[in-house]
Amino acid sequence: MKIVVIGGTGLIGSKVVSNLRQSGHVVIAAAPNTGVNTITGEGLAEALAGANVVIDVANAPSFADDAVMTFFKTSGRNLLAAEAEAGVRHHVALSVVGTDRLPDNGYFRAKVAQEELIKASGIPYTIVRSTQFFEFLNGLANSSMQDGEVRVSPAHVQPVASDDVAALVAKVATMAPMNGMIELAGPERFSLDDLVRRYLQAKRDPRSVAADVHARYFGAELDDKSLTPGDNPHIGATPFDMWLRRSAAH
Repeated sequence: MKIVVIGGTGLIGSKVVSNLRQSGHVVIAAAPNTGVNTITGEGLAEALAGANVVIDVANAPSFADDAVMTFFKTSGRNLLAAEAEAGVRHHVALSVVGTDRLPDNGYFRAKVAQEELIKASGIPYTIVRSTQFFEFLNGLANSSMQDGEVRVSPAHVQPVASDDVAALVAKVATMAPMNGMIELAGPERFSLDDLVRRYLQAKRDPRSVAADVHARYFGAELDDKSLTPGDNPHIGATPFDMWLRRSAAH
């Protein structure tokens, strides 16, 4: 199959491209730095010509509320229109567990808008909603600094390794469209403050972590259901400690 990966040079996209090429598929890693831009439309029709499947794992360059909404709406409309023109038979998109439960989070609002465009497009689709990646913990700690300490919610989370996300996205792309949504989470559940604390300790980062039920996660207060999956999610294979050892080795 010919598969186009939008965002194919990023954290998830590059892993998806590698997985699919190892399975013998013809894969286009589409991104602005490879001449394909879903905002301007540059290179889009050429990349999608003859494509069976399109995987969208692109991310916004800015997470500011208005900018991220504009990105996902513009990119989504342009991409889906080009797919319809090219006769693409399966659109696979990566989204986030809990997007519809945290309307105070501007990024999540934008992902909901992206999902709605996909559902309305008429193109057969599968949406993979993933929990947070282990790789985002450092950024979360940095964005949660307040009065000299890291203040984060004690709400439950079930994060996952990016390798496991890429593996599931690649697998889904080779299957029949579900015209629905599936969830992916890691094999362990943590309180967010404990997870960040363990991460910083493993990295020998001296910052202290405080649990604060009112600490906001990119604009939204959390409870134990905000970022955790529903019944019967797909479960990634990589425990947190194994990921820590692997990341330390790189």
